[in-house]
Amino acid sequence: MTRRFTEPRLVVATHNKGKLAELRALLGSHPVELVTAGELGLPEPDETETTFVGNARIKAHAAAKASGLPALADDSGIACNGLDGAPGVYSANWAGPGKDFRPAMARVVGELVQRFGSFEAADRSAAFVSCLCLAWPDGHDEVVEAKVTGMLVPQPRGSHGFGYDPIFVPDGQVQTFAEMAPATKNALSHRTRAFALLKERCFNQT
Repeated sequence: MTRRFTEPRLVVATHNKGKLAELRALLGSHPVELVTAGELGLPEPDETETTFVGNARIKAHAAAKASGLPALADDSGIACNGLDGAPGVYSANWAGPGKDFRPAMARVVGELVQRFGSFEAADRSAAFVSCLCLAWPDGHDEVVEAKVTGMLVPQPRGSHGFGYDPIFVPDGQVQTFAEMAPATKNALSHRTRAFALLKERCFNQT
């Protein structure tokens, strides 16, 4: 049975400031105090699953168990059709321990060129995927997943956003996510779409 969120505090199971800012904006006026896993000094668990759902569950349940509070985790990444869905759940791994996404973006472009002979000839279609898991300390969870499709560009463009945003143009747009104002990106993003599903299920007041 679906469970409503009624507690006054929620742990956001992330050490990524970009994700935290987006989730704060998405929660809007919902009356809840947010605290991050980083603020609580919680360790980042090993993400050993091969799906976004699996890794979101690992992070949410680890934070809920360690804190004794409900926890919200996001596992997201970019899936490039021309690379058979890579980097997918390994999107953060491609950025290395320093979380530098510049070489990660270069790797995406380079591997497409290597596979297709040139970037122009490559299958440049891709999707950003977001899976959200809201977990409680008793083990219950609610999970949703959403995506936004688009095309890759050969050079990073824009200074907003984070991760692979500078090389992704969502369908119907001409700017990369990193060229858009945050409010514009948030209105289109995979995380916004996933959170809309979770908000309807767990956060909307009845």
